[in-house]
Amino acid sequence: MLVFVARVWARAHADAAPEFNVKEHYTKYEFRIPMRDGKLLFTSVYVPKDSSRSYPFMVDRTPYSVAPYGVDQYKKTLGPSDEFQRAGYIFVYQDVRGRYMSEGTFVEMRPHIDHKKSKDDVDESSDMYDTVEWLLKNVPNNNGKVGIWGISYPGFYTSASIIDSHPAIKAASPEAPMTDLFMGDDAYHGGAFMLAANFGFYTFFRPQPVPILPQKNSQRFDFGTANGYDFFLRMGSLSDAKALYFKDPNWLWDDQVTHNTYDDYWKARNLAPHMKNIHCAVLTVGGWFDAEDLQGPFSTHAAIGRNNPDIYNGIVVGPWVHGGWGHYDGNHLGSVNFASNTGQFFRSQILFPFFEQYLKGSADAKLPAAYVFETGTNTWRAYPAWPPENTEAKTLYFSPDRRLSFNAPGDAAGVADEYVSDPNRPVPFVGYPANSVPQEYMVADQRFATTRPDVLVYQTEPLEQDITIVGPVSAKLFVSTSGTDSDWVVKLIDVYPEDYPDDAAPNATPPNDVGPPTIKVAGFEQLIRGEPMRGKFRKSFEHPEAFTPGKVEKVDFTMPDINHTFRRGHRIMVQVQSSWFPLIDRNPQVFENIPDAKPADFQKATERVYRSKDQPSGIQVQVLP
Repeated sequence: MLVFVARVWARAHADAAPEFNVKEHYTKYEFRIPMRDGKLLFTSVYVPKDSSRSYPFMVDRTPYSVAPYGVDQYKKTLGPSDEFQRAGYIFVYQDVRGRYMSEGTFVEMRPHIDHKKSKDDVDESSDMYDTVEWLLKNVPNNNGKVGIWGISYPGFYTSASIIDSHPAIKAASPEAPMTDLFMGDDAYHGGAFMLAANFGFYTFFRPQPVPILPQKNSQRFDFGTANGYDFFLRMGSLSDAKALYFKDPNWLWDDQVTHNTYDDYWKARNLAPHMKNIHCAVLTVGGWFDAEDLQGPFSTHAAIGRNNPDIYNGIVVGPWVHGGWGHYDGNHLGSVNFASNTGQFFRSQILFPFFEQYLKGSADAKLPAAYVFETGTNTWRAYPAWPPENTEAKTLYFSPDRRLSFNAPGDAAGVADEYVSDPNRPVPFVGYPANSVPQEYMVADQRFATTRPDVLVYQTEPLEQDITIVGPVSAKLFVSTSGTDSDWVVKLIDVYPEDYPDDAAPNATPPNDVGPPTIKVAGFEQLIRGEPMRGKFRKSFEHPEAFTPGKVEKVDFTMPDINHTFRRGHRIMVQVQSSWFPLIDRNPQVFENIPDAKPADFQKATERVYRSKDQPSGIQVQVLP
């Protein structure tokens, strides 16, 4: 039945939009473009066959290969969406320095060089500058304007390529851009290593000699099981991962693991301080439920705004997984219904008009500074700034009887809730087996965690009116541990009413969306935002510090932004726990260099969260009036 529904859906879409034949409308060329230091970057260029008019360039720079290679081998689609290839652009795809068919040495998130002293001082900005110079002079029928876009790592290359931008670059869209890998993007969150995602990525993304063509039959890592929880638990520590699974040299993985404080390696790769001298319009894009680079778009957008006040600097955030705006319909994510085709709306009504305006002089797209999707009400909102300025800071306090309240506690000092955290039986991050990071996890039902004794649960009474929370969510905890280190994971959750209609769940998910697990949505506990904080970094990410057993300390940290309305009749829930496995690596709860932890180091600890007048734990949110 589901196969039949999918076929009907696909046929309907095919009837609505006939398949576009790239080879019929474009001629492909391949060039090796020289950089200032003499290295050659492999570049595929698709030029419209219609030469009656000129076209702007649309550039995508990638470490993942511009395949297929060969002038007779064509991509099946071009550009960010179907609208672009039909409208006519000169599409440019480039293997970045040191990857696949491009010469040079690859450097992970190559640091930007603010003051270049010789032709050998190269970075992504200089490589883009040299590429643009060459394209303008050597590809005929161009209109002298350049746009650049990319998602995830290509999003980073988009951001890095517009620093000190070439004057011909008129528009850029960094989408899910990696900005600071240690501070909330792929590598670390709150100082905790994102284990499952990075293990999966670096078993695939490895150093390579160049030039080299992609393997015809590249193999993904074989976990030997569908249960990643058990796989990573048996694996042991991160040093065991190196010994067991990264026997061949992979300095890319090694760098992620060994640089486990915010040292000079990470600081040099933080792109935000260098986002200067940008002379083009920028539209940064992200997804509320991006499991990989949720923070990057906000960091990039803010840095561009601080340093480049005279350009259009917009941000779009929708209800999407990583890159979902480029490929999916965006009607659903798992069991959560967004009630419209948000992906197609973005592609046709936001992204395409943006580039058409700045690269072709088309009508003003009239885009606001912030175009964001409000989950809960399933409505697009336009704001003159992000976060919105007309908000009120409020705190949801942990209260007696596991209640959550906007009223500050009045209890005497020392009142606390406690649980025992066992790193050998960590709290899973999803309630079903998975050996990767399911895209659905960021809205996943949390009922599996609510009943665990090592998870504290606080919730409001059913809301009497809608509450819209926008911007960052800040955890403000007073805690103690019987160990010398501990993680503190805080999750903000929307609890659906027990009479919520199950027919609101998707009966059949279109093949371009992320499918739901089979559950009842009545009483659904939807994750809205969750983040870990590795306790030893509570005072400094550069200089970790042990806990004194039993001593009460403040642990404050900020989670990525949200734009969510908790509807009348729903409850707001907060969960607190000390593991989230294998999303993040296990903390042995002993102060040490965690990658080198031995099995005996992983010890139980009694964790306490205080909720008194003098020690008022809770989460601070920004509420729209």
